[in-house]
Amino acid sequence: MLTFLADLVLALHAALALFLTLGLAAVLIGGPLGWRWVRRRRWRMIHLAGLGVVAAEALLGLTCPLTDWENALRAAAGQGGYRGGCIAHFLGRFLFYDFDERVFAAAYVAALAAAVWGWRRWRDGYI
Repeated sequence: MLTFLADLVLALHAALALFLTLGLAAVLIGGPLGWRWVRRRRWRMIHLAGLGVVAAEALLGLTCPLTDWENALRAAAGQGGYRGGCIAHFLGRFLFYDFDERVFAAAYVAALAAAVWGWRRWRDGYI
């Protein structure tokens, strides 16, 4: 059961990463194309808040709470690393790379800056 919960947390982590990544792409592509849904204030605030949290964690050298939670579940299940099931193996490879933390921090701050720029460039106003 603990392995399943760890896989579930990993899937949630992947969904969040996809939301932030694809959301930024949607703003930068949909803004100039006039997509109304990418201008919705509530959606943009949630997206910017998510990017802001990720950028702040990276700049402060903090680990994502989802990563900590998953690792704790895996340790409690007696697992080391990502030797779990299929979901854990493939999503883990998708989410985690072996780069210097400064590379990630710079990428997260750049993504946040692009999202803020997109918000200012293509004004919201739709609820």
